[in-house]
Amino acid sequence: MFDRSKAKHLYLKSLRKTKNFLLKSQSREFLVFLFFLVIASGFWLLQTLDNEYESELTFPVKLRGVPEDVVITSDPVDEVKVTVKDRGTVLLNYYLRSHFLPIVIDFSDYQSGSTNVKVLSSDYERKILSQLSTSTRLLDVTPNVIDYIYTVGQSKYVPVDVRGRVGAARQFYISDTIVSPDSVLVYAPLNMLDTINSVLAKSVDLPSIGDTVTVNLALQPIKGAKFVPSDVDVTFAVDMYTEKTLEIPLVGVNFPAGMVLRTFPSRVQVTFQVGMAHFKDITAEDFLISVTYEELLKSSSDKFAVKFKMVPKGVTILRVTPENVDFLIEHISSSIDDEP
Repeated sequence: MFDRSKAKHLYLKSLRKTKNFLLKSQSREFLVFLFFLVIASGFWLLQTLDNEYESELTFPVKLRGVPEDVVITSDPVDEVKVTVKDRGTVLLNYYLRSHFLPIVIDFSDYQSGSTNVKVLSSDYERKILSQLSTSTRLLDVTPNVIDYIYTVGQSKYVPVDVRGRVGAARQFYISDTIVSPDSVLVYAPLNMLDTINSVLAKSVDLPSIGDTVTVNLALQPIKGAKFVPSDVDVTFAVDMYTEKTLEIPLVGVNFPAGMVLRTFPSRVQVTFQVGMAHFKDITAEDFLISVTYEELLKSSSDKFAVKFKMVPKGVTILRVTPENVDFLIEHISSSIDDEP
């Protein structure tokens, strides 16, 4: 519980100590020194602020009067930086101000038959000087030209390209890449619009991912063009590899009538890796192992190497058992005994 009597005692004790300290001769000398130090610092500050300095000021920019059918396709200029020179007291007053009034640019005052609105610094220097002291000198204005590129209702859809380094962790693979949206609306002057056939997203770097990942990528800007939207979501679908084994028949091709191919064995085992999402979809009918009659006639051996003529998409690391098979070309008689 708060003890008022104890707090009062501590307060009076502190007050007596302060009073005794101030009544000492050494304390009076310190206070006199402190007084003159403050006076000297004030004179030094006034003398310092009376000198001239250079400083940078920032003025906001506002574009108004843009017609509804006009789309500004260049990056907007939000501010103008100016370098000024004046006495320190004047510059200090600028810094103490919360902000300057915006430089207002009326679109209709500069619109012409072209697709550019160019505003020279000489046009807005007057608006800057009107907010400064008459003693302030304007040394530099950046930018020297405010340039707005625009189009009037001219646009088209272009596809989005994604580039970069994307890789899957061990035993995984990138099963699909989905860009959403896969195309964006681009606004630009007609002569520029005809040259834009695609837009590139910012580069992506995902060297080893083990699960499906979605990243948001900004579109790389093109000066004078505006993209809607300005970014896309890219999903890298990740699937895990699994192993599967099937028995695939061996097929003879281009054999003449009465000739058939006999192989030993008649089927081979094929072991391969496939994503789990497609494990059930892959069947023996998706593979084709064949050999032509002409190839066997040229062979000097009674064996031939197993070769795939058709492999389904998504299948990797194939192993065949056996890799070589024995074969025999058998003649089948098609004659039929004549009846008496």
